[in-house]
Amino acid sequence: MTTTAPFLPWNRPSLGSEEEAEVIDTLRSGWLTHGPKATRFEEAVRTDLGVEDAFAVSSCTAALHLALLTVGIKPGDEVITPSLTFCATPNAILQSGGTPVFTEVDPITFNIDPKAVEQAITPKTRAIVVMHYGGHPCDLLAFRKIADDHGLVLIEDAAHALQAWRDGLRAGSGGDLAVFSFYANKVMTTGEGGMIVGRAELVQRARLLGRHGIDTSVWQRHGKRRTADYEVTVPGLKYTMPDITAAVGIQQFQKLPEFTARRSLIAASYDRSLAGLPGLRLPTVLDGVRHGWFLYPVLIEPVGGRTRDTVANLLLDAYGIGTSVHFKPVHRLAAYRYLKCHLPVTEQVAARQLSLPCYPAMTSTDVQRVIDALHAIWS
Repeated sequence: MTTTAPFLPWNRPSLGSEEEAEVIDTLRSGWLTHGPKATRFEEAVRTDLGVEDAFAVSSCTAALHLALLTVGIKPGDEVITPSLTFCATPNAILQSGGTPVFTEVDPITFNIDPKAVEQAITPKTRAIVVMHYGGHPCDLLAFRKIADDHGLVLIEDAAHALQAWRDGLRAGSGGDLAVFSFYANKVMTTGEGGMIVGRAELVQRARLLGRHGIDTSVWQRHGKRRTADYEVTVPGLKYTMPDITAAVGIQQFQKLPEFTARRSLIAASYDRSLAGLPGLRLPTVLDGVRHGWFLYPVLIEPVGGRTRDTVANLLLDAYGIGTSVHFKPVHRLAAYRYLKCHLPVTEQVAARQLSLPCYPAMTSTDVQRVIDALHAIWS
């Protein structure tokens, strides 16, 4: 069976005339690289989160790399992180000189498990990188205590969770540093882009490293006659976010509460309409949590001839509906298989997990189309 219905992608950004006008304003200003728009974007996020400082960068991967360099990760240092994550995190750890140590996740929220982290700590452990899976914050209070008790750095990978909170604590505000992603499929987008936030002295160090190690930015030197009056104080990298990108972010960030509310409504529709389908486990939201709903992750148990892959293929081929998988366990990827791991919960979740479409641009008709297709597959 095939469908003639238009393809419904797993994700699509919501962009409007506001973003277009802000970009045009940037183009007409004559200032395209990291400058007034990036500074404005940084300040908006910093103020909203209540953190000490923020630095807009070219990607979340750049932010992760800067965070690890900033806290001094070096060869021989171990950095604990989940395997149920995107490869950007272990890639950044390795590129910083450290060694990733993969740990188990909680089977309910799919977030990194505090007990597993404590068991993984060794004399070589230098930092913990936690991730807020799908927009459901992990237990930051527990991880803050673990980090403080063992003298470790706590870094939040908050790529999924810009508006989420747990126990009154915003995702991105509980670590020494936190990073966000503004990739095209995230809760808000700049196309490509990211941000690093946290303690002022650490973010200032990241800012220095992210602009070649130069002690002043180009924008700070703009309009001054002595343009060569700068110093390179450390060997750095080029990770700054350009103003054209930040212009999109300024407008997207203003829309983020609306985006989050729409994602929550879609998730609630799925909760109501898909409950009771045998072998389909819907997401659990713990008490005290405001979910960001970057993902609506279901688990499909291999019963009744259905598996995660057969359902995904049927949704695509018969109903024209896109889905995604989050994630292939990193320790099972070719580049990381040498790091021998025994992570049965991670592997069980990864084999069954499927992300359904859940994004602001979906209409009520789109949402019902997904619901009807799943009911048809289960009938």
